[in-house]
Amino acid sequence: MRDRPNVIVFFTDQQRWDTTGVHGNPLGLTPNFDRMATSGTHVANAVTPQPVCAPARAAIQTGRYPTTTGVFRNGIPLPPDERTLAHHFADAGYATGYVGKWHLAGTDPVPPAERGGYRHWSGANLLEFTSDAYRTVVFDEDGDPVALPGYRSDALTDEAIRFVADHHDEPFFLFVSYIEPHHQNEVDNYPAPEGYQERYAGRWLPTDVAALTAPGDVARQHVAGYCGQVKRLDECLGRLLDALRSLDLADDTIVAYTSDHGCHFRTRNDEYKRSCHDGSIRVPLAFRGPGFDGGGRVDAPVSTLDLAPTLLDAAGLPVPESVQGRSLLRGEPATESFIQVSESEVGRGIRTPRWKYHVVAPDADPWAESGADRYVEHELYDLDSDPAELTNLAGLVSHQKVAEALRERLVRRMVEAGERAPVIEPAPPRSDQQRQVDPTVRTWDVRPTRFGHQPKTR
Repeated sequence: MRDRPNVIVFFTDQQRWDTTGVHGNPLGLTPNFDRMATSGTHVANAVTPQPVCAPARAAIQTGRYPTTTGVFRNGIPLPPDERTLAHHFADAGYATGYVGKWHLAGTDPVPPAERGGYRHWSGANLLEFTSDAYRTVVFDEDGDPVALPGYRSDALTDEAIRFVADHHDEPFFLFVSYIEPHHQNEVDNYPAPEGYQERYAGRWLPTDVAALTAPGDVARQHVAGYCGQVKRLDECLGRLLDALRSLDLADDTIVAYTSDHGCHFRTRNDEYKRSCHDGSIRVPLAFRGPGFDGGGRVDAPVSTLDLAPTLLDAAGLPVPESVQGRSLLRGEPATESFIQVSESEVGRGIRTPRWKYHVVAPDADPWAESGADRYVEHELYDLDSDPAELTNLAGLVSHQKVAEALRERLVRRMVEAGERAPVIEPAPPRSDQQRQVDPTVRTWDVRPTRFGHQPKTR
C-alpha cells in the first residue's frame, strides 16, 4: 500500500442519476458503477451546483461556485488565477493528466495557460465539435491534433489507460472527461455504439419524460441511444478498473464517478438542461478505493461542488480556505444542496431531502448577468409525493409556511456562496383547488414561464 493514493475522476457529460442500477434502472446499464457504489461509497442524492456545462466543470475543478469563479455560463474561460485540483495535486508531487472534453478555455487547441494546471494533456475544449461517435480528435500537449481510433468513449478510455500505465510507478491524478451521454450537436441525437441503441428501444423512460411527452415525441426516441451510450461508458469504467488491477494499483487508487449535470430531454425548456428540475441537476456519484471502500450509502443532499475538497482530503492534502465545497469525510453533511442556473434564466434553487424550491429573476439577462437583487418564487415541489416534479405547489395557501422557511434557507445559501442577499417575492397566492394535478397535460402546458433570452445549445 502506497503512502499516497492515486486519484482518478471518471467524468461523464449530461448523465441522469436514474440511468444507474443502484437508483432502480431496470435495464442493467451500469453493473460496474453499481458494484463500485455498493462496495465503496454511494452518494445517493448528488446534485450539480449549475446545470450548464462550463459552470459545472469550473465548480468541480475548483470547489468554488460559478458566481465566485466568474464562469457563470458557457463561453467564459476559467480565469488563470483559479486554483484547480490539478494545481493542488501537482504541488504535492503528483503527475497530473487530463483526457477528453475541457470546456473551460476560449479556443481549440487549448493553450497551456488555459489547461487548469494539468501537465499531461490529451483533450479538446469542445470535444462535441472536434469529433463524433466514430471520429475522435483531441489535441496533445504541443497543440497538435491526434485522431484516436474506435468509438469515442473507448478511444478516451484507451488514452486514460495509457496515462495510468505510463505513470504507474509514481502517484498520479487523472481526470478523464467523456462527452457521452451528451447529444451530438450538429445532428441532435445520441449516437450509441453500433447495435446498442436497438437494445434499449421502447424499454424504459424516465418517469418525468414519460409523463411530459406523448408517443412519437423525439424525446422518447432519444432515450434508447442515450441508454446505449451509458452502457458503453460503464463498460469503459470496467476496462479502466481492470487496468488498475492488472497493474496492481486497484488498492492504491481512489476512483470517483460523476457527471456535470443531467438531461430532461427537452421536457422543461427548449433543450436538455438549464432548469432546477431533478432531470437537469441530479447526477450519479460514487467513490471507491482507500478511504471509501465499505463506506456505504450517503443519503444527505450533496453537491458535486464537494468533489474537490473530498478528493484532496482523501489524499491527505490540505483543503484551501478559498474552497467553498465541503469534504464528505469531515463534519456533518449539508441539509440542502444549492443550485445556480444561467442561460435559460437567472435562477436559484435548493433541494432538500423532501423539497425543491426554485426562484427566478424576471428582469435579469441570463447571458450577461450572473445574479440579481430581485427574484420571484417560481416552483415548489414535494419530492416525497411528486418525485417527477409534475405538480407545482408555489403559491398554494396550504404550503405558504413551507415556502417561507425554504425562502429563508435559500437566501442564507446565496449569501454563504458570496452573493448579495436578494429580495425574493412570494408567488401569487392560490387556493388548493387551483393546484395542477392532471397527469395527461402536455409539455407546453407545464413548462415554466420563460424569462429573458432563450437558451443556446452546446
